[in-house]
Amino acid sequence: MTAPGRRSSTFTRLLRHGFTEASAAERLLDGPELAPIRNDPVLLEALGATADPDLALRGLVRLLEAQPSPTARRELLDTLIAAKPLRDRLLGVLGASAALGDHLARHAGDWQALVTYEPRDLHPGLEEFERGLAEAEDPVSLRVAYRRCLLSIAARDVCGTTGVAETAAELADLATATLRAALRIACAAAPEDAALCRLAVIAMGKCGGHELNYVSDVDVIFVGEAGEAVEAVEGGDEQAALRAATRLASHMMRICSETTVEGSIWPVDANLRPEGRNGPLVRTLSSHVAYYQRWAKTWEFQALLKARPVAGDAELGARYVAALDPLVWQAAERENFVADVQKMRRRVVENIPVSEVERELKLGPGGLRDVEFAVQLLQLVHGRTDASLRSGTTLDALLALAAGGYVGREDAVQLGESYRFLRLLEHRIQLFRLRRTHLLPEDEADLRRLGRSMGLRADPVAELTREWKRHNGVVRRLHEKLFYRPLLDAVAQLAPGEARLSPEAARERLVALGYADPAAALRHLEALASGVTRKAAIQRTLLPVLLGWFADSADPDAGLLNFRKVSDALGKTPWYLRLLRDEGAAAENLARVLSAGRLAPDLLMRAPEAVALLGDGGGDGGGLEPRGRAQLEQEVLAAVGRAESAEQGVTAARGVRRRELFRTSAADIVGSYGTEAQPVEADQGALVDLVGGAVSDLTAATLAGTLRAVVRGGWGDTLPTRFTVIGMGRFGGHELGYGSDADVLFVHEPREGVDEREAAQAANRVVAEMRRLLQIPSADPPLLVDADLRPEGKSGPLVRTLTSYEAYYRRWSLVWESQALLRAEPVAGDEDLGRRFMELIDPLRYPRGGLGEDAVREIRRLKARMEAERLPRGADPKLHTKLGPGGLSDVEWTVQLLQMRHGDEVAGLRTTRTREALAAARGAGLVSEEDAATLDEAWVLATRVRNAVMLVRGRAGDTFPSEPRELAAVGRYLGYGPGHVGDMLDAYRRTARRARGVVEELFYEM
Repeated sequence: MTAPGRRSSTFTRLLRHGFTEASAAERLLDGPELAPIRNDPVLLEALGATADPDLALRGLVRLLEAQPSPTARRELLDTLIAAKPLRDRLLGVLGASAALGDHLARHAGDWQALVTYEPRDLHPGLEEFERGLAEAEDPVSLRVAYRRCLLSIAARDVCGTTGVAETAAELADLATATLRAALRIACAAAPEDAALCRLAVIAMGKCGGHELNYVSDVDVIFVGEAGEAVEAVEGGDEQAALRAATRLASHMMRICSETTVEGSIWPVDANLRPEGRNGPLVRTLSSHVAYYQRWAKTWEFQALLKARPVAGDAELGARYVAALDPLVWQAAERENFVADVQKMRRRVVENIPVSEVERELKLGPGGLRDVEFAVQLLQLVHGRTDASLRSGTTLDALLALAAGGYVGREDAVQLGESYRFLRLLEHRIQLFRLRRTHLLPEDEADLRRLGRSMGLRADPVAELTREWKRHNGVVRRLHEKLFYRPLLDAVAQLAPGEARLSPEAARERLVALGYADPAAALRHLEALASGVTRKAAIQRTLLPVLLGWFADSADPDAGLLNFRKVSDALGKTPWYLRLLRDEGAAAENLARVLSAGRLAPDLLMRAPEAVALLGDGGGDGGGLEPRGRAQLEQEVLAAVGRAESAEQGVTAARGVRRRELFRTSAADIVGSYGTEAQPVEADQGALVDLVGGAVSDLTAATLAGTLRAVVRGGWGDTLPTRFTVIGMGRFGGHELGYGSDADVLFVHEPREGVDEREAAQAANRVVAEMRRLLQIPSADPPLLVDADLRPEGKSGPLVRTLTSYEAYYRRWSLVWESQALLRAEPVAGDEDLGRRFMELIDPLRYPRGGLGEDAVREIRRLKARMEAERLPRGADPKLHTKLGPGGLSDVEWTVQLLQMRHGDEVAGLRTTRTREALAAARGAGLVSEEDAATLDEAWVLATRVRNAVMLVRGRAGDTFPSEPRELAAVGRYLGYGPGHVGDMLDAYRRTARRARGVVEELFYEM
């Protein structure tokens, strides 16, 4: 029995040596198994040096208990004390891996595999592993032999004899030897099949790249051809050979993957083969080549970067690589190559559960996959012309990229260090249980063991967490810049001896990114980033990120050119670059806006200081959130009040309009494209309402300011007649687009004592001056005021008195005019006069008792005539957003017919807004839920297409652009990635076709 004083002393020593379960450890040390060496200080020191001393001690005791005899137990103890290499290896493994401790307890003699430490054993190669597996004749013995070899790899790893790259290479060599042994066992079990075929096993992924984990799927592709037994027969049956090869391949996979009492080795995954799970397991070489030439996607060529023959027929495997290698290095010439690779990476991140994303070592942001994707992307772009880059091993490829100047040396060093740290952490996590995982554990005991296994001993948990976050941050910061920063070095002055991209390599990279004019792009980069000024230094920091965002658009050239223009205009302004550098959202928002089309950049170029709106704080007016009608009108009227003339006042109002149009278009673009700070707006109808409401409010405020300026300039404070402006069409409906005219009616009423003729002359002068001032050529976009919906159309007077309107509508009004008045709403001028005008027209647009059948027939006739006569010649009706089947006109006329027929009874229908009226009709049971949703979807989509066309082309249009890059930009705005404009057009046709079916039922048959 241990004396109390000794127990206290031992307990303290155990705690000092890193034991956390000191009482249990003390009992084990006092047990009979360790009695011969209990007092030897070497043992405690060695245990204390392991990742988990408690685990190591328990494993050692279990191993001693498993020895077959006292003599064997004594031999182990003597060797353990006398041989430091064995002691470090054995205890190191026992303290890092519970799974290998279990293996040693089952196979008590396997500790002998750690005894030899001659120089040739320090870094065994493939042949050494093959010798270790040579005697395995069945799946169980293969698993035991595999674990024995794995034991030696783990021992060298935890003792620091091998680095993380060497360990990964050894694991890949062991996997190769295991695949060969498994295929040998499968062939021995079916010699007839082996004679019928030639089978080559091609390693892919990390095994192919010579950088395998402890526990990972081993990705393979199988290639088969007829063997000697088939070839000897004239007209040999190739299909029989493939069936035989498939049976062998399947058996080989089962040998490695199936679980027995010894566990499994690892799953063999053949899903990278052509057609994936749906394709045949084994193909001939010619079938492989045909598939990759005709059908393969970009990611499949990326996967082939790591293809390496590892087992089976070596000559067939070599021919496979030789045949497909040229296709790999042509992949970067594919359309949308970079976008496809980046899209695949984003999809991987999006599929990670939210609860795990911050602990994901491999797939999460800043993880291993970010490094691997970045390196592979560069290899595919530049490996076409530089064979030195064609390595399947990530770290070797990274070194080659740095040596060739394709990435910055310092970036490569930092990224390499972080990749090694993350791979080592991944190895240590998997080694513990020999389970496939890439998640950083949450349990403190696990984190402590991990930290100690990586040499962090002072405060393992805190140190590990700090180092993990640091390296994760390095990868997040560098992995995308890795692709773009060398483009700046290619046009900058570098230190002597520093490698840089050649002009040809820079051109290749820009073309891969989607730049149509790489020479011009390089000139822009040189102009922006050259020199030693603080401005150039900040630009060199910003541009690598901006180039990536430009490349994510349909027109990277325009994005970079526009950025140069804005930078030239604001380069001497102290806040500009500081805004982009320091405010998280500003730089990305600017990149999206500048590369999304012509409208927003044109608005910005006319007053570049509006870039301040893109920041987090928003500068003038509070960011990208559109301002309300009252706030806009207050600002416009205040600016008009400060002006010295009507022209100056309207110029000020138009300046506010230009700035606010930019704000709204920028908010629309950011909401449609999405950014890191703001995801894509899921409710597309909300974006439509935002744009329609903002542009309509802005137009109303502009007209109010213009009216005030004209009146003040000609009459002082009071016009001789009351005057109001009635919004019509999309303006009255709060549905204006960027390129819409302002449809209006002008109403006046002479003030008391004023001659009607004088009042009419004053009102007409106001209208003429308003229209003139709003269209004067200037830096600000014009606002076209259209009064063609007035009584008698273009033939009638521009302005009428309220009494004249009443007389006209009572005697001459046609059905279409009543329909047009459904959208009427006062927008500027005398509020009382506007209210009385609305009271006048309400009985016309919402007739008591509803619309008569003659009026319904007239509306249907007008609609049919409009469809036949107004569609532009040569336009595709199915893609015309306004007049085509299922377009805006179809939906709006259907809703308006419901309003006129039922507006007198259903209060919700008495609105100028299409979507509100449709919702009210649904709520009243006039339209089914399904039909209302179909019409709403079609109307929203058609409106978004019109907005997109205006944003992209800078001029209004009712159909999709024909120019490919413009069409792609419209697609990008609507959420369709590169190469998917066909899907966009199909989706529009499908949506419009469904809506037309509802319109025919509701409009023509109800």
